Parts: sequence; structure tokens; C-alpha cells
Amino acid sequence: MDTLTGLLEGPGARGAFLQKSLLNPPWAMRIEDRAPLSVVTMVRGSAWLLPDAGERVRISPGDVAVVRGPEPYTVADSPQTPVQIRVGPDQRCSTQAGEDVSDSMLLGVRTWGEGRQAEGSAVMLSGTYTAPTEIGRRLLGALPTIVVRPAGAADAALIALLASEISRDEPGQEIVLNRLLDLLLIGVLRAWLAAPGSGAPAWHRAQSDPVVGPALRLLHEDPAYGWTVEELAARTGVSRASLARRFTEVVGEPPVAYLTGWRLALAADLLREPDATVATVARRVGYGSAFALSAAFKRVRGVSPQQFRSGAAAAAGAAAAACGPPRTVVLPETETA
Repeated sequence: MDTLTGLLEGPGARGAFLQKSLLNPPWAMRIEDRAPLSVVTMVRGSAWLLPDAGERVRISPGDVAVVRGPEPYTVADSPQTPVQIRVGPDQRCSTQAGEDVSDSMLLGVRTWGEGRQAEGSAVMLSGTYTAPTEIGRRLLGALPTIVVRPAGAADAALIALLASEISRDEPGQEIVLNRLLDLLLIGVLRAWLAAPGSGAPAWHRAQSDPVVGPALRLLHEDPAYGWTVEELAARTGVSRASLARRFTEVVGEPPVAYLTGWRLALAADLLREPDATVATVARRVGYGSAFALSAAFKRVRGVSPQQFRSGAAAAAGAAAAACGPPRTVVLPETETA
């Protein structure tokens, strides 16, 4: 199992906020929802993404942008257009004068904006992930403020399908939309991780290392196993000292520290499941008891598992999501055939 699969296979979009916006120029929206991650794409027209920190970027039909929160940003038809609409933490939309237009501008199922479309109007699709653990904290914390994947054939098909499905109200529709959103997100993340000089995290680059790569895969395939540096070294065919030194050089932390962080990230995801207990989560991630997991969790994350589950760590989670570099990355163009 590669590290990206390990980070994304379990948690995914669950109850993500998805919307189609129909916008007539001039238009500008200030996004202050404090969401940890959003996916934005244009079906018609173009838009500017204007982060408070980092470079502005223009997206055209078929481009897919991933915006890391929780810091606010503006999306507009032009960098010079004054903000007209504010989107708050509860996804309520209001004018600059404070008038709530969330309902008055609702055009149907998951569709919002101006009913009469003018020349040059834009159609924007957006999806907001509402919990930072849904894509893995380690990956989220490494992302730039904005990553843009230029239009390509694979994304075009997904965008067209999402555009046709987003306004439907059928049984199981939420699951369909969540999975389509996940596919768009994963496409951007894979392209970002593969792009030379993109700033991909060390643990991802380490996959290609002949020593560290196999060790990482072992840790991700069976995190609950009682791994020691000695056994990892034996499985990878090197000495204990060689593995410890090389792992720390490439990944930035020793094998046991990396395993602890990975186990606790998994535990944080599992703790959000309604039927999970601290004891069952402890067994699934390699701790012998609920007490052992609680001690490690509080030592590393500053709160107990129970406090984390109850939402006491929400602010800490938002801060963790904001730790990436404030920059914009536009990925190389992909093949369109």
C-alpha cells in the first residue's frame, strides 16, 4: 500500500457541502466558512481565486482547484470586483449590508445564484470538506494554500458528471456526489505529489527510496503490528543502524516516531465513528489498552480521545490544517487525449 492510498482509502467526503453557483458579472464572493478544504471548478466562464496570503490564480472551465483552509479567500470574476456576497461558517450567504440571501437566491436542489443568466455568466461547482480528518491531517497540513490542476480529459468527464448529478435529488445521491468529489480531489493530489518541485512532503518522496520505501509500506499495511526497528530492518534487508539513519534522513523523523504519528492519525479518524470505543480503536491501531492509547494521544495531540471526539479539539484541528505554506501551485498541463 502506498502512502497516498493509506491516507485516503478510509476517510473520505461524508456529508460534504456541494453546490452549483450561477453568477452574473460582475460578481465576487468572500469565503469565510473556515472549512479545512474546498474543491472548486468552473463549468462555464472563468474565476479568480484570491487568497489573503499567496498568489492569485485564474481558473477556466475544466480546471480543478483545491483550496486549503481555514483562512478566508475571495473568488470573483475579476480581481478588481468588490465583494458582494459573504459565505459564513454555517454556509449562509449574506450581502455586504448583512442581508441573508441564502434562501432568496436558492434556485433548486444544491443550486444557488441568479436565476436569469446574462451574457458572460459563470457556472461554478464547489465542494467543501467539513472535517479535517476526512483526507488525513498529514496530507492536509502539507498542502499549499491553492493547488490548481489544468483541464484534462479525465477531469472533464468527472466535472460533466458532477454538474449533471449535483442538482438531482435521488436516493443515495449524497453518496454519489461525495464519491465524485473525492475523485476530483484525488486527481489533483496525485498530480501535485508527482510534480517536480511541488513541495510534496518527505514521506511521499520517500516511497521511491530503495530502503525507506519498503519500510513505509510495511508500516502502512499493518500499523497495528508491534513493529520494531530491528524487524523493519530485517524485512527490508538492511542493518538496524542503516534503516534508522536513512529513514530519519529521508522522512525527517525516526521510524518509531513516524509509526506513532500514523497510528494516532488513524485513531483520530476512527474516533469519529459513532459506535467506536477507545478500547476498540486502541486495538485496531496497535495499542494494548484504552489507557495506552489515551496516554499517547494526549501526549502528542494535547487532548484525550474523549475530548477529541466531543469536539474539544476542533480549534486545534483547524490550526493543524493551516500549517502548510501560504503559496499557490499551478500544476503542469496533463494529457487531454
